[in-house]
Amino acid sequence: MFKKADGTRAYGRIVAFALVAIIVLGVALGCYTTVPAGHTGVVLNFGRVQETVLGEGLNFKIPFVQNVMLIDNRIVKLDVRTESFSKDLQSVEVDVAVNYNIRKDAGSALYRDIGMNYEDVLITPAVNEVLKAVTARYTAVELVANRSEVSVLLTQGLVEKLSPYGISIRELNIINWDFSAEYISAVEAKQVAEQNLIKTRTEQEQALVIANTEAQKRVIAAEAQANEIKMLAEATAESNRTIAESLSDELIRYRTVDKWDGMLPSVVGSGTTPMIDISGLTGIGTNPNE
Repeated sequence: MFKKADGTRAYGRIVAFALVAIIVLGVALGCYTTVPAGHTGVVLNFGRVQETVLGEGLNFKIPFVQNVMLIDNRIVKLDVRTESFSKDLQSVEVDVAVNYNIRKDAGSALYRDIGMNYEDVLITPAVNEVLKAVTARYTAVELVANRSEVSVLLTQGLVEKLSPYGISIRELNIINWDFSAEYISAVEAKQVAEQNLIKTRTEQEQALVIANTEAQKRVIAAEAQANEIKMLAEATAESNRTIAESLSDELIRYRTVDKWDGMLPSVVGSGTTPMIDISGLTGIGTNPNE
């Protein structure tokens, strides 16, 4: 009987020792917490948020008193699709990709003021609000033509709204603009009309250029012909003038004498005076050899 009681007491001591060991081990393990890479730990004392945050690695905490909430500080991509209206009241569906991260020094305040669902409570609504405000400044055509400018304005708007909460906007990309089918059809019809107008104007301008070219050719040909006639007339006049200037009285008499065959005229007279045959009077015949 005593042996049985001693065995029961020994078994009880073993169980008690095991329980104490488990408790001690649990308390020891509860004194440490691990913060993964790219995260910070927000410390809660009986649920109350502390200002200090825990860095990456193994950290000490008070068991049963402190609890640690992990905040992801890595860059996170958020895809948002929202509907808004352009300046000319066209319905626009916008797909936007936003890359953001939580600053390490802002984890405690963000958890205290917003909680862990800060993306749904804060970031997504801010993206929607800024998108609607910016798209309302542009017409539908301007939104497509000024995509980079719109992206800059969206980024600036989000930085102003989210920076006070410790949220940094790293990059924003407009993935797509989606307009109504009616508007797309109207834009296509307008583009076709503009292309036809440009084609017509181009053809008219080409025809005008050809006509002007032909007219210029005719003018140049007429001017060339007129210049040729003028130059020929000037050359002829110059030749005549040169000839006239060279015909002096002495030259004329010389040419006359040079060409005279030695024969005198057989008759002389003028006006009412009768012509007289002077060949017999002079003794000079018509032939000098006679």
